[in-house]
Amino acid sequence: MDTNPTIDVRAGEELDIAAVDAVLKSAVPDLTGTPTVKQYASGASNLTYALDYPGRRLVMRRPPFGTKPKSGHDMHREYKVMTALKPVFPAVPQTLYYTDDTDIIGAEFYVMERVEGHLIHTKIPAEWNWSEVETRQLCHSFFDKLIELHQVDYKSIGLEDFGRPIGYVERQILGWNKRYEKALTPDVDAFEDVREWLDANRPRAEKGAAILHGDFRIDNLILDTHDPTIINAILDWEISALGDPLMDLGNTLAYWIEAGDPAPMHALSRQPSAAPGMLSRQDILDYYAKKTGADVSNFHFYYVYGIFRLAVILQQIYYRYYHGQTKDERFKMYAPMVNVLGGVARDRIRDGKI
Repeated sequence: MDTNPTIDVRAGEELDIAAVDAVLKSAVPDLTGTPTVKQYASGASNLTYALDYPGRRLVMRRPPFGTKPKSGHDMHREYKVMTALKPVFPAVPQTLYYTDDTDIIGAEFYVMERVEGHLIHTKIPAEWNWSEVETRQLCHSFFDKLIELHQVDYKSIGLEDFGRPIGYVERQILGWNKRYEKALTPDVDAFEDVREWLDANRPRAEKGAAILHGDFRIDNLILDTHDPTIINAILDWEISALGDPLMDLGNTLAYWIEAGDPAPMHALSRQPSAAPGMLSRQDILDYYAKKTGADVSNFHFYYVYGIFRLAVILQQIYYRYYHGQTKDERFKMYAPMVNVLGGVARDRIRDGKI
């Protein structure tokens, strides 16, 4: 079973592989032969390609075609944080090459070694024959990795200039609110009440500073081939930052759909977080607080933020589809998904739950 399948490159997303091959051979020692090129089917943001050379398997990432948010799809950001983290936080791919020379393929891009292993999505593969015990082990491994990341001394690995942790919460709330306004289409709610609540309820004190992944989900992991409870690599660092680690946990739990959540939320699920044996959001929050000593008494705010930020991300992608800048039919249903998420944010503002 291939749990990380590739497809033929989608129409309109082709690569000038000759140009890529030429620059890679000038930068990567002992790279020989002609690569075959496939595209990874998953992912809704940056485009990811498999470049298979004889005896060496590489992965290339580039931004999507069409209009892109000013601060999104930053290839250098991904490349920089993974390169800096690798010596102290091994669960990232080995980076090989980055360029901002848009004359090569029309966009910046970077290349990394392929990490072998399983990439799973909405379900744990039945052929693994897992009980709740293995599922719980994966859940603990997942959140232990997030905790480990948040405890990395970013200054000691040269990432002091990676962002501005002071004022991060305010910038995120104001920034995502503004991005939503810019990406509005006639078929989604403006959610002015949610945006106003987030601005009015920002914590006045931030909870420290850490490296934040920003998109921490099980389907962004490469799991070990022999023991899938072990995490070999974490992918998709494009919106990583320095800031309040509870903002990262809020984003992560916004993705974490539980078995008892309403049906529209399950339709949004992209990872097996509702599988028997997985922790609930409240259990995860308690686990994180126990292992880090973090004050999570006001976590309600961070969860609402995570839900609405996810709505904005989907709306930015839908905006490209709505305006014909991408032909990927997966994005057609993103508008109703945005409305569902905004409604969940409203509900959580009213009831105070996570």
